[in-house]
Amino acid sequence: MSGAWPGHAKDSPAYRKILLALLFAGLATFAQLYSLQGVLTGVASEFGVSPADAALSVSAATLGLALAVIPWSAVADRVGRRRTMTWAIAAAVVLGFLAALAPTFELLIVLRFLEGTALGGVPATALVYLHEEVQKLHAAVAAGTYIAGTTLGGLAGRLVAGPVGELLGWRAGVLAVSVMAGAAAIAFILLSPRPRGFLPVLHGQGPSLASRIGANLRSPRLLVVYAQGFLLMGGFVAVYNYLGFRLEAPPFLLPASLVSLLFLAYLSGTVTSRLAGDLSGRFGRLPVLLAAVPVILAGLAITLTGWLPLVVVGLVIFTGGFFAAHSVASGWTSVLATTGRAQASGLYNFAYYAGSSSLGWVGGLFFGHYGWIGVAGFTSALAITAGLLAVLVLRGAPGASGRRTR
Repeated sequence: MSGAWPGHAKDSPAYRKILLALLFAGLATFAQLYSLQGVLTGVASEFGVSPADAALSVSAATLGLALAVIPWSAVADRVGRRRTMTWAIAAAVVLGFLAALAPTFELLIVLRFLEGTALGGVPATALVYLHEEVQKLHAAVAAGTYIAGTTLGGLAGRLVAGPVGELLGWRAGVLAVSVMAGAAAIAFILLSPRPRGFLPVLHGQGPSLASRIGANLRSPRLLVVYAQGFLLMGGFVAVYNYLGFRLEAPPFLLPASLVSLLFLAYLSGTVTSRLAGDLSGRFGRLPVLLAAVPVILAGLAITLTGWLPLVVVGLVIFTGGFFAAHSVASGWTSVLATTGRAQASGLYNFAYYAGSSSLGWVGGLFFGHYGWIGVAGFTSALAITAGLLAVLVLRGAPGASGRRTR
C-alpha cells in the first residue's frame, strides 16, 4: 500500500534527487520572488516613486504568495505535490517575463502580485512533499537542506538582477533572472522522482478543507510557529529592502553593483539552515530556535556602525540567525500538525509571506522617519517578541527536545 511507504532512505539516489530537485525549485521560486529587491533603486528612479513605494514591487509578490498558499495546498491534496509545483513554477516564469516589460508602475505591481500568486504553489507543498517521500528520521535534515536551497535562490536572483540592472537597466536584470528561473524549473521537472507517499484527498472523503484549516488554527503551538514566520520574516525583508538605500547614500555612496554583492550574506543562511536541521535532531527544535534570536540581535547591533566592513559582518550574522530560526520553524510545522499537513504548511507560509509583505513595508516607514536605527530597532523588537512567544508556548511540544518524534 502507498500509505505504508516508509520514505526514501538518506543518501539513497532518490533521496538525493528529491533534495536536488527541490533546490532547483527553490532557486526558481526565490530568485524570481526577490529579484526586484536587487534593483529597487532603479525602479524608484524610473517611475519616480519613494523607496517605500518601490518596495511594493517586492511586497506585492509576497502578498500574492501569502494569499495563494492555502488554495495551492488544496490543489496539491487533489493532484499531488510534484504536479502542483510544476504548474506553479511554469506559470511564474511566464509572469516574470511579463513583469520585466511592464510599461507602468501600477501594471508592474499587478504582475508581481500575480507572479507571487503562482509561486505560492512551491512553498505550500515542498516540505509536505519531503515529509511524504523521505524517511521521518531524516525529515528535519531534509527540510534544512531545502531551506538552504531557497537561500541560494534568493541570493542568485539578487546577484544577477543587481549587476545586470546597473549595466543595462532594471528590466534587463529582471529578465535575466527569469531566464535563469526557467532553466531551474526544467531541472526540477527532470530530477524530481514520481511521488510514492502521496495519498490524494478525494472530494467528499475525509475532513473538508475548512475543517483541516480550522484544526490547525485551533492549535496554540502551531499559531506560535506561524508567528515565528510572520515576525522574523517581516524584519528580515525590512533589513534587505532598505539597506541598499542606506549604503547608496552618504557616507557610504556605494554603486548598486557593489550593494548587490551584500546579498552574498545569504550564504551564511545556506550554512545555518542545514546546521539548524542537524542540531535540532540532537538537541531539539526549541533550543535551536531560541539560540537564533540573540544571533539576530547581535547582527543587527553590528550593522548600526558606520564602518562598512562591520556592517557586512553584522549582516552576515543577522542572516545566519534568521535562516536558522526559519529552518526550525518551517520544519516543525509538519511535526505539530495532526491533520491537514498541507494546510498547516500553507498557513505557515501564509504567515511568513504576510509578514514579508506587511512588516517589510512598515520597515520603510521607520526608515523614512528614523533612518537605519529605526529599521534595526523595529526588527529587533520583532525578533524578541518571536522568542518570548516560543518560550511561553512551545516548551514540551513534540520535537521541542532532542528526543526524536515519530
